This record gives sequence, structure tokens and C-alpha cells, in this order.
Amino acid sequence: MIGYVTIGVNDMDKAKAFYTELLADLGATVLMDIGRIAFIGSGMDAPMLSVCIPYDENDPQPGNGNMVAITAPSKEKAAELYHKAIALGGSCEGEPGQRIPDMFYGAYVRDPDGNKLVFYVFG
Repeated sequence: MIGYVTIGVNDMDKAKAFYTELLADLGATVLMDIGRIAFIGSGMDAPMLSVCIPYDENDPQPGNGNMVAITAPSKEKAAELYHKAIALGGSCEGEPGQRIPDMFYGAYVRDPDGNKLVFYVFG
């Protein structure tokens, strides 16, 4: 049902480098780049993440309570993506761990622009 999620950024080159490197192991690349917005994913027929300079050209403001959830194939991969995000300039919002026993494992970060992400596995 979700085609893509868009997050605002300050520096397109930095954001594209962060997300393409971070999500490369999940098969993601820049699929379409039209200047102020770029779509990153594994295919145009799968959910994508887009990064953009806001249309009104004001500073992007990460919303309180907004978060992009990225599925991981395993708890180990979720933790690996968390550590990779930190190494690429992200910051910790919650170390990898089981959040709901036998139901939800998550690892939370913020990207360099302050957008919140979680790498997760149900189970």
C-alpha cells in the first residue's frame, strides 16, 4: 500500500550518500533523481524512501512522532544496519533490542538531518 515515504533534508548529496550506503545491503540504490528529490529503493514496484529539499525551500523539520520503519531480514541485520547508520553519521535513538517479548525487535537511529528511523523484525 505504501509507494514511498519522503523525508526532508538539508544536503541532497549527503543524504543520498547516507541512505544508499546504509541501505545497499538491502538492495537499495537511487532509482530516480530529479534534483531536489531522489527516490531510493530496490525497485520502482516496491516501497521506496525519497529524500528531498522541501518544496517551500524552508528548513526541513523532522516531526515529533514521525518515523520511517525499515524491515530487516533478521535481528542481526537490524543491529548491523543500526551500527552502520551510526558509523555514517547518524545518532542513537535506542540501541538494538527486543522491545516486545517474542513480538518486536527494533534498533532506532536519527539520520544526519534528525529524521528518525527504526530497523525492525517482528518476532
